[in-house]
Amino acid sequence: AAPAARPAAISVPARAPVSVPKQLPAPPPLFTGRDRELALLDELLESRSVSAGTVVISAIGGPGGIGKTWLALRWAHNHLGHFPDGQLYADLRGFDPSGDPVPPATALRGFLDALGADPAAIPVDPDAQAGLYRSLTSGRRLLIVLDNARDTAQVLPLLPGSPTCLVLVTSRHQLTGLVATHGARPLAVETLDGTGARRLLTRHLGEHRTAAEPGAVTTILEHCAGLPLAIAIVAARAAAQPGFPLATLAEELQEAGTRLDALEAGDLTADLRAVFASSCDALDPDTARMFRLLGLAPGPDIGLPAAACLAALPVPRTRALLRRLQAAHLVREHTPGRYRLHDLTRAYAAERARYDLPGDAGDAALRRLVDFFLHTAHHADRLLFPHRRPAELEPPAVGSAPVPLEETEALEWFDTERSSLLAAGELALAQGRNRQAWQLAWVLDLYHRHRGHTRDGLIAWRTGLTAAERLGEPADEATAHWLLGRTRSDMGEYALALDHVDRARALFRESGDRSGEAHAHRTLARVRTLQGDYEQALVHAGQALRLYRGLDNSVWEGNALNAVGWNHAKLKRYGPARSYCEQALALFRKDGYRAGEASALDSLGYIARHTGRYTEALDHYRQALRLCRETGNTAQVADALFSLGLIHQALGRYGDARECLREALGDYRAQQRTALARRAQEHLDSLEAQVDRHNNTDTDHNTDTGSDHNSDGGRDTGTSRDTDGADG
Repeated sequence: AAPAARPAAISVPARAPVSVPKQLPAPPPLFTGRDRELALLDELLESRSVSAGTVVISAIGGPGGIGKTWLALRWAHNHLGHFPDGQLYADLRGFDPSGDPVPPATALRGFLDALGADPAAIPVDPDAQAGLYRSLTSGRRLLIVLDNARDTAQVLPLLPGSPTCLVLVTSRHQLTGLVATHGARPLAVETLDGTGARRLLTRHLGEHRTAAEPGAVTTILEHCAGLPLAIAIVAARAAAQPGFPLATLAEELQEAGTRLDALEAGDLTADLRAVFASSCDALDPDTARMFRLLGLAPGPDIGLPAAACLAALPVPRTRALLRRLQAAHLVREHTPGRYRLHDLTRAYAAERARYDLPGDAGDAALRRLVDFFLHTAHHADRLLFPHRRPAELEPPAVGSAPVPLEETEALEWFDTERSSLLAAGELALAQGRNRQAWQLAWVLDLYHRHRGHTRDGLIAWRTGLTAAERLGEPADEATAHWLLGRTRSDMGEYALALDHVDRARALFRESGDRSGEAHAHRTLARVRTLQGDYEQALVHAGQALRLYRGLDNSVWEGNALNAVGWNHAKLKRYGPARSYCEQALALFRKDGYRAGEASALDSLGYIARHTGRYTEALDHYRQALRLCRETGNTAQVADALFSLGLIHQALGRYGDARECLREALGDYRAQQRTALARRAQEHLDSLEAQVDRHNNTDTDHNTDTGSDHNSDGGRDTGTSRDTDGADG
């Protein structure tokens, strides 16, 4: 039989509305901030006038607790005058923890009643009801707020057909279907910035209470991480106990394992865990597993290849799952291919992982992730510093696929994964994978020096030393002491540096490791040089040179030659200094070792500057700077710029000197090399004073005055005489 014909979409008369519908809930009383979002919504009014007959729709998206509803209601109440025919509102309960989403037909029937449709004349067929709804809204200037939508399908029957109406939809999903098919304007709501978060808490609790405990307020805001619902829950708990200090709440929030417990006020509408659960429960099983695993990952964010290893999935499948999580506003792709969870969302994901993942699935995932970082970092280290000893790695865990980097990609990969690599070392140590924790410190060492990341190096080698001590292998422990000592010397902690390197030398000697003993002597020479004890530094550099010459490694030998030459130069023995440094330069060039070549050139520039051969010095320094920039050695770039600034000052080229010293100062500060930054600032101040004297007297100054004044004062610039890549 032929299908029965559907009723006509618009066939039932409606009675005139008794009154203009005004269904909006009350405006949020403590709304604060959101100037950017409100301004973007304001543009909807202008776009409505030029919308060419289409309904203007805004899809306001964001995770649970971000304040989407408050934003929509605040804007709506600010613009009631633009909608004289009324406002319709429906809470669609798309993610209600206490019940199912509202069926579109139920919401539609409520709208028909509000618009004055005769109940007896409302058709039974849902499509006919939607048609009647569009008829009743046609030509009317209405604002329609569809709050907490589950998906596009729930929204579509509730859309009017008249361009005189404006629709605001809020959802934890991105509603890309609504954007694609109906031209909705997406608006992602972000967390509050520090100022907005503090203002919101103050509006809840009052200025007197927040001002009385500024430290506790800072801690509370830090752990609420800009999420308005979290701030409101803390404020509600504080308001319920007005005699309790805020420090009590702050202390609860500091405990990562119980932080979500502190963000519960005994009501499903004020329970952050329940809000997150309703979002998570809406995910399909594979996407939910991905979400849980992301909660376990260390570091501030995660790249796509790392996430694929974490889940033991192919990259395309992982990308699809991450895209679903992003659509649900549970993860954010903050840069292409890199994903970040809000701190509190991460805490919830980790909690679900601990309870929901079967057996040791979480530990296995983290083993895959550590192996991904270790093997990829080892490969990048080999590409950048081929002259050093490689680590002997175990095969990666099944499901872990390291990235096959090209040489041009290695440094950028290190830069991108810098924080995650440090976190991976600490994770390996926590897992009891001491060998991998030590190896991560080793493969990161030269990268940290190359980029001037001294504090990162300190963190890595503290972890590495603990791992080595647990392993109980003297060779690994000696290496950890040696490189931790070298790192401490970069931070100006000379006594601690000497203690670590002396212990390393003793361990190397006991185990018969001549290369390790030579490395320790060379680092002892470095520390003594930094202390201004050039004679003792020369002794250690000489011992390192003798040991290296028996090891058939020209890069190591060149590094020791450069150290011997440098300390001769510091003792004003410029003849032998030049000879040693020229030998070092020849060896480095023969091996194609550009970092060493840059250091030898810097040493020769220093010698030329202090023997009055300024043009020659300028040439050496410029070559050194070019090599440092070509290799991405930002630590040595800063040192080369500093040296160039000194020679320009000695030549009376004050503008060039100022430019170089300022750039070096900026680099030192960015690298947190505070002692060298202070030194660069002192030289810059001296230069400005010299320029003022020159301008005031209009007379020439002795060009050597700048050189003498800018002598190293007992300390080198931190790059010459001990190059990256020559260790181990």
